Amino acid sequence: MKRSILTLASVFLVAFSSNAQKVEFEEYDLNNGMHVILHQDNAAPVVTTSVMYHVGAKDEQPDRTGMAHFFEHLLFEGTKNIKKGEWFKLVSSNGGKNNANTTDDRTYYYEVFPSNKLELGLWLESERLLHPIIKQEGVDTQNEVVKEEKRLRVDNQPYGRFLEYVKQNMFKKHPYKGTTIGKMAHLDDATLEEFLAFNKKFYVPNNATLVVAGDIDIASAKKLIEDYFGPIPRGKDIERSFPKEDPITEAISAKGYDSNIQIPAIMAAYRTPSMKTRDSRVLDMISSYFSSGKSSILYKKLVDTKKMALQVGAINLSQEDYGTYILFGLPQGETKLADIISEIDEEVLKMQTDLISEKAYQKLQNQFENNYVDSNSSVEGIANSLARYNVLYGDTNLINTEIDIYRSITREEIRDVAKKYLNPNQRLILEYLPESAKQ
Repeated sequence: MKRSILTLASVFLVAFSSNAQKVEFEEYDLNNGMHVILHQDNAAPVVTTSVMYHVGAKDEQPDRTGMAHFFEHLLFEGTKNIKKGEWFKLVSSNGGKNNANTTDDRTYYYEVFPSNKLELGLWLESERLLHPIIKQEGVDTQNEVVKEEKRLRVDNQPYGRFLEYVKQNMFKKHPYKGTTIGKMAHLDDATLEEFLAFNKKFYVPNNATLVVAGDIDIASAKKLIEDYFGPIPRGKDIERSFPKEDPITEAISAKGYDSNIQIPAIMAAYRTPSMKTRDSRVLDMISSYFSSGKSSILYKKLVDTKKMALQVGAINLSQEDYGTYILFGLPQGETKLADIISEIDEEVLKMQTDLISEKAYQKLQNQFENNYVDSNSSVEGIANSLARYNVLYGDTNLINTEIDIYRSITREEIRDVAKKYLNPNQRLILEYLPESAKQ
């Protein structure tokens, strides 16, 4: 099952919502609290059915980490009307594809079918919600699957644990201090009753957003949605109250070790505000300025010109409650980790002091316009964006308006936000080292 464990290679790409023309949609609530979003696009005979549940790793108990991601797997085991092992056969034999992924903030399931199979997609997702079979046999099966995924994507992946080390040092109170895949010992210790309780609490219609996008007839789709999802009972309202982090006022130093690497890395990480804030979008732009492509400031300086680094970059990891902004580099030759940070700090200071050039600013605007077009170039992408904006931002129409926020960001704001968040006394410096360097 594909999921969103971030690795050093994959986190460069930040998905920004975009649209070349307005995305038309209709949204409403069923009586049981399920939010429904419909988008009609008859250009091709395909339809995406998707459900995003507002549950992720941050909703887990501290001693049961990994539960949300585990459910991403577990809920393909089968249902009252779908035998074990039949889910994927049903999808592929009807010309479709499906997948799911989990983050700290939400879990997302989707199918893409020929449009004449819309009813099948809706039935599958209603079965997942209403009739899941959660038994010890399925838990044991998926436990091994998740362990293998962790071995493949984290334990045996070069630089696969860098985000784990960053988060555990950046967050002391908030559950973002853990990882999405969690700790395998916690899953081993979880009882069947705990899995059932997790499902009962979070997999309820009033904690879900259903998106149907593509070649549909709106009236017919509404009828099918009511038939399949309307009778599902509403669950208890979910109350969330996560602890707030104290500001970072003194630099934090830490080390992490990885048996899969020979070349060390250095990270400077800063705690930043929620993805829903304007400042977070400004940090997106700052990230692109520093490291989007081989013509970016840090790449040209440290890789091309000075040949101090094999790789260098910036990541704005935006999340629902907080963000984490990370600057990193892998040294080349005898370059010291501290020298890479010094060179990066020099560029940050320039941004905090002077306005970026008008040419660089226009380049950023062009990049974001292109990202905007790309992210909604498919019905599948539109479905994802519609669900995400509703669940995590509370404003579905950001699919049409978020680009206006980026367009309105000024060079002065870029300077001021860099000055506000990217300071030496507000950060973690993490040395990510080969296991052989441990004393």
